[in-house]
Amino acid sequence: MEKRSVDVVVLSDLHLGTYGSRAKEIVNYLRSISPQMLILNGDIIDIWQFSKHYFPAAHFGVIKEIVNMMSNGTRVIYITGNHDETLRRYSDIDVGNFQLTDKLVIEINNKMTWVFHGDVFDVTMQHSKWLAKMGAVGYDTLILINRFANIISEKVFKKGKLSLSKKIKNSVKSAVKFINNFEQTAADIGISNNYDYVICGHIHQPQKRIVETSAGKVTYLNSGDWVEHLTSLEYYQNEWKIFEYNEKNFPAVSEKDIKASVSVITDHINLYINSLAI
Repeated sequence: MEKRSVDVVVLSDLHLGTYGSRAKEIVNYLRSISPQMLILNGDIIDIWQFSKHYFPAAHFGVIKEIVNMMSNGTRVIYITGNHDETLRRYSDIDVGNFQLTDKLVIEINNKMTWVFHGDVFDVTMQHSKWLAKMGAVGYDTLILINRFANIISEKVFKKGKLSLSKKIKNSVKSAVKFINNFEQTAADIGISNNYDYVICGHIHQPQKRIVETSAGKVTYLNSGDWVEHLTSLEYYQNEWKIFEYNEKNFPAVSEKDIKASVSVITDHINLYINSLAI
């Protein structure tokens, strides 16, 4: 598959190491792009739910594709999130084409852009982390149930796919209010700091909209996730766009193909993955 040249790509909420992560699709997507900069905006490896008994070849394949990008000249910036908050003790590492940080302010085409995961705005995270972790497990379980429901819906009833979590979010007023408050808070802080763009992850809600107040305006963007929405943010032709993965536009990737490709992954990465469960 011919790679698309893009200036900047923002990926977040891959949740590698969980049953809900769509790792094969992520591998396919990464193989299709050639970015100058790849920003991993938090919750890439889900350390909250990590178990050394579950990290399939496809999940290793994602890491290998990212390593390949770095070796081919792509600048990779890993911004920590809440599910991979353990990495925050190592923030501000900057080696070769790799940087680990908690937030990023970068100028792109003369526009000031603020990138951070967004869990700092989550009240549950600040006051009841155990409840947030329980919610993460519940969400992962719901995604698994959703997959089985979709198999039945498509194979048996010949109908389209369902999104149980989306239906729940849209029907629960508190969930809608939380998303709206999250976006408004991020935008307000962006305006107060004279940023042109504010880019977040965390809430698994892809978005691009202009927020305007009496103090000014800012473009708020969210890269969504690769558990349910399968979206990213791409910057090219002087514009931010939301990319939505459609399996019809990509060749099927087999487990055999991925296993063959990850056989050359370094022992250092294997060691690191296993150390997360200690």
